[in-house]
Amino acid sequence: MRLSLFIALLLLMNTFILFDFSKDSKLNNWRIVDDVVMGGRSSGSFDLSKEGHGKFSGTVSLENNGGFSSLRYYFEGKSVSQYTKVVLHIKGDGSTFQFRIKRSSRDYVSYIYEIETSKEWMTVEIPFKDMYPGFRGRKLKQANYPGDYMEEIGFLIGNKKAQSFQLLIDKIELK
Repeated sequence: MRLSLFIALLLLMNTFILFDFSKDSKLNNWRIVDDVVMGGRSSGSFDLSKEGHGKFSGTVSLENNGGFSSLRYYFEGKSVSQYTKVVLHIKGDGSTFQFRIKRSSRDYVSYIYEIETSKEWMTVEIPFKDMYPGFRGRKLKQANYPGDYMEEIGFLIGNKKAQSFQLLIDKIELK
């Protein structure tokens, strides 16, 4: 019994909460970036649900060569070499979303992991080593995310189809 408690405490000590949503959460460092930056017509929004979850929702339009909506969270850069994965507690609408990490918010490259959501709450564990580099919808011929530093995370929907979407976010952790 003591050993299992000790192991549980060790696991908790190696967990860092990037964001844990509640009814009192401040959304100041969260930003929507849609394809309107390129002339598209998609429209995303981000607010708190009545239960206190982050709610990323909207519509993706293919008009004017559009096709994506993204949500980005900017924070003071953090060394993450003591962690190996991101753990998301989310509820989608059945759509595929990308989870993205940037080592620096000024970088062009994002490290991407695709998540097929369900309409139920789910816990998604994303090993850093499985996040591939991408830029403007193209997979790059570079190494996957090295898991050393991060300054921005985000979600993107862009499934090459016009659609409405909703993603509820409860918690984002590093383990």
